[in-house]
Amino acid sequence: MAAEGDVELELEAEPNGSAGGADRPAEKPRKHDSGAADLERVTDYAEEKEIQSSNLETAMSVIGDRRSREQKAKQEREKELAKVTIKKEDLELIMNEMEISRVAAERSLREHMGNVVEALIALTN
Repeated sequence: MAAEGDVELELEAEPNGSAGGADRPAEKPRKHDSGAADLERVTDYAEEKEIQSSNLETAMSVIGDRRSREQKAKQEREKELAKVTIKKEDLELIMNEMEISRVAAERSLREHMGNVVEALIALTN
């Protein structure tokens, strides 16, 4: 005949899905385990991935080349703008009407090849 304790163990094991297994402890309900597992997979992947030095060197050289080309283009643009002649009256007109600094007014005039109307339109837009 079965003892009372044996019956209780079997009844406790049945709701968790293990009807005859009194060997394993009862499992806890999994409410938030899936998110933790996903997080572990993501962080494990990031930790295992290594950066090769050759790829890093290639990327750095590409970035350096791009920066030097952009800097050269900027210097050439500044040289072109410096060649543009502007009138002092036009410069003062833009400074007074738009209430901007001399540098900003001069830059706008030079970018629009000394054309006051185009410079004013660009500053108002």
